[in-house]
Amino acid sequence: MSTTAPKRTKSQSVKASVASMIGSAVESYDFFIYGTASAAYFGKVFFAAQEPIIGVLASFATLAIGFLMRPLGGYLAGHFGDRLGRKVVLFWSLIIMGAATVLVGVLPTYQQAGVIAPILLILLRMIQGIGFGAEWGGAVLMSVEHAPARRRGFFGAVPQLGIPVGLLLANGAFLLSAQLFEGDLVWRAPFLASLIMVVIGIFIRLSVKESPDFEKMKLQNTIVKQPALEVIKRDWRAILKIMGLRMAETGGYYITTSFVLSYVGLASITDKNNVLLGTMIGSALGLISHLAFGALSDRIGRKPVFLLGAIFTIAFGIPMFLLINTGSVIMVVVAVAIALLFSHDPIFAVESSWFAEQFPAHVRSSGISLGYNGASLVAGLLPFIAVAIYGWIGWIGPALMFIALGVISTAVAAFVKETAPVKTGELEQKEKVAA
Repeated sequence: MSTTAPKRTKSQSVKASVASMIGSAVESYDFFIYGTASAAYFGKVFFAAQEPIIGVLASFATLAIGFLMRPLGGYLAGHFGDRLGRKVVLFWSLIIMGAATVLVGVLPTYQQAGVIAPILLILLRMIQGIGFGAEWGGAVLMSVEHAPARRRGFFGAVPQLGIPVGLLLANGAFLLSAQLFEGDLVWRAPFLASLIMVVIGIFIRLSVKESPDFEKMKLQNTIVKQPALEVIKRDWRAILKIMGLRMAETGGYYITTSFVLSYVGLASITDKNNVLLGTMIGSALGLISHLAFGALSDRIGRKPVFLLGAIFTIAFGIPMFLLINTGSVIMVVVAVAIALLFSHDPIFAVESSWFAEQFPAHVRSSGISLGYNGASLVAGLLPFIAVAIYGWIGWIGPALMFIALGVISTAVAAFVKETAPVKTGELEQKEKVAA
């Protein structure tokens, strides 16, 4: 029996990347509509809060619960992704996420069911968190492991497009729903529409072949019994580094979107739809920027592209809020769009390839899933903390938080090795072997 990896073809690389992106878009849509609904509706609908800031804090607390469950989803996905295959995990993560999202759309409100309503909401949010935590690692590995070595950055950036696509769909769904419906249907309709997207996502994912690296692991019999425990034992430093690297990207992202969406209403600055518009424009630009930054990392390395985003986060924290505080529609839209384009996108575009290249194949799914979702323990609390700090000292508090996240990621990046083949000599080694 051959122990060599199945050959990677361009068509397979493209198909795997696109399928991963579409599936990620579906799950991102499911996760983001909850964030939008939390900021704009759930405070009154499920918690019956009379004070706006109390309602926002309560809804953001349930938002954070989903993030707190993501490490569990990451652990399970990593374990089974390294044991049974990347494709199996992707299928079940989509099922779990989709079912929980649709059920949120049919929940009774606090007025209809009393305290049972927020309890059910919290339970479904926990299931959502597990499903979303199981999603990312398998999606990016299907893309990165199908890709040729010299283009891992580019193909790894393709599934990352699922985030801006999902955000575009989520915000677009709420903007459209507000025009078509009234009352509870405004927030229910986007959740119910998830059913159609999940069916499409399942069909597409089932058509993709398993990762070549996992197939090689099976042929060489290198699959380990407890991959998640093994990677925690031997590579825990790499996992912690990934968590630190993600602070600027994930924390800054949710401050820019979820917190700012609530902030403009609490401070009576502008209509919330202007923030949604800025988010949609930034996400639309992200469809191009992610691919550009991923391709750039194949030419100059992962770390320089990453640092572009991390350092920009440090520089843009206070200017972003100053632009928003003008109340001008144009300034609000520009601030949100720029933050997504230059703070989030360069970092997120290279995470899939850079993180995957930190681990050997037999524990790769576990390593990147644990690191990626471990950051959610902090990121999920940031919108809640930002609202609390805003209530204490005003907008400067969240602005300084935004800056601090950039500082953390920049500092951690200095201690993470460069892994791009163009920088490590991997391409030259492969060419010598081929010769």
